[in-house]
Amino acid sequence: MDANEARKRIDELTGELNHHAHRYYVLDSPEISDEQYDAMLVELQELERQFPQLRRADSPVLRVGAPPLAGFGVVEHAAPMMSLDKSFNAEEVIEFDRRLKRHLAMAEDAQIAYVCELKIDGLAVNLRYENGVLVQGSTRGDGRRGEDVTVNLRTVRSVPLRLHGDAPAVLEARGEVYLPHAELERINLEREEAGEPLFANPRNAAAGTVRQLDSAITASRGLDIFLYGTGEVRGAELASHTDELALLERLGFRVSPNIQRVESVAEAVDYCESWTGRRGELGYDVDGVVVKADAVALQQEAGATARGPRWATAFKFPAVEVETVVREIEVTVARTGRLTPVAIMEPVFVDGSTVSRAVLHNADEVARKDIRIGDHVVIRKAGDVIPEIIKSLPDKRTGGEEVFTMPSACPVCEKRGRRRHVART
Repeated sequence: MDANEARKRIDELTGELNHHAHRYYVLDSPEISDEQYDAMLVELQELERQFPQLRRADSPVLRVGAPPLAGFGVVEHAAPMMSLDKSFNAEEVIEFDRRLKRHLAMAEDAQIAYVCELKIDGLAVNLRYENGVLVQGSTRGDGRRGEDVTVNLRTVRSVPLRLHGDAPAVLEARGEVYLPHAELERINLEREEAGEPLFANPRNAAAGTVRQLDSAITASRGLDIFLYGTGEVRGAELASHTDELALLERLGFRVSPNIQRVESVAEAVDYCESWTGRRGELGYDVDGVVVKADAVALQQEAGATARGPRWATAFKFPAVEVETVVREIEVTVARTGRLTPVAIMEPVFVDGSTVSRAVLHNADEVARKDIRIGDHVVIRKAGDVIPEIIKSLPDKRTGGEEVFTMPSACPVCEKRGRRRHVART
């Protein structure tokens, strides 16, 4: 095959693979089998190996990772990625609405249309596209400057490498990279077997994965993304946040299916309260609801403080905490010999699932929290996923509780009658 033939075939394969990746990872509606997709990807990899000068900027081969980086460069955001003021209950959401109306000199009984969207608990990123092609991806950082993690964000399969249809000349798409619960469980099982510390929650895992210097590690973890807004845009006029989301979806981005436009703050409060008890239905972490004024003209008139926009607030979900009893503390042994205490508890329903085990990490944590066998304890799901004992309840002790001590030798070896060895704690 000569260079001209290779270029034609590379163009065909790149277009087809990107189309099928969008069908699979964004629309959840695949048109071909995994085997067919993999066969085309292998063919493209071989052609790019033979003709490296013909690799396109939107090549799906880039999703498998690149050689490790020495460090990350700094990116100056064209438009700041601002924080949001927080609301912790319905009254504070209503007060946000009152405050916005006062600033805009609107009547107290005027109605503002809002867009409500679940606040994904992950890592905020900015994706910059020029002429429809992804040219840079960065973290939020301090809001004005972030880290250049383009190589890693290219490995997230729901991130378009080339936009669909007629794209603006410049588009910055902003979203939240997150790790689904099932992926966190898989990764933590692997880390436990390897004797590595577990990720405490999906957010920490997502942040650590996006900032890996070795993008092959990033590619091996099933990161996903929801887009929620834009930064710099050249070549598109947007009259509302609803228009903004529609544009992102039309261009091939993954937008949350649970977004709702409402006509008043009362409806926004209803949305927030309805999701407070339903977050356990999702396969990923959400820690609240973002409420945004829909009209762009209103947003521009409202402006922003030094911290964040006046036209938006983040309603934070309360933590779900329940009480149960520790029946036993078992010790698990990793392949490296590291011992990890695990509390075996009376099964209790917490935020969408029944919990009966909680990792205590090490002897120091057991001592610091003063957790004893037989104790009544308060638990929650760290990051809304991983069961965590917050504290014991000494006032409920009867005197029959047992202080836990870590074994000095491997309990597995002792149980099987093997030669004892000192365990790592």
